[in-house]
Amino acid sequence: MSVCPRCQAVFTCAMADNTGQACWCTALPPIAFKKLPDGVLKMDASCFCPHCLPQWKAEREAEYQRDNVQPEA
Repeated sequence: MSVCPRCQAVFTCAMADNTGQACWCTALPPIAFKKLPDGVLKMDASCFCPHCLPQWKAEREAEYQRDNVQPEA
């Protein structure tokens, strides 16, 4: 069993728990690494629960959008 570092929920991460099966997270759409700020992978490197991973992903996407908005001419 794994523990989510964000909410402390106990959940199964098939990869971290070595179940030999694909993890539930592999069904989620991937995030483009170029959209992640430098260091975020090391800082957040862990398994998140099914509730927190989509939230974390949405936060990173929102940061990217905020930081890369081109001003209108």
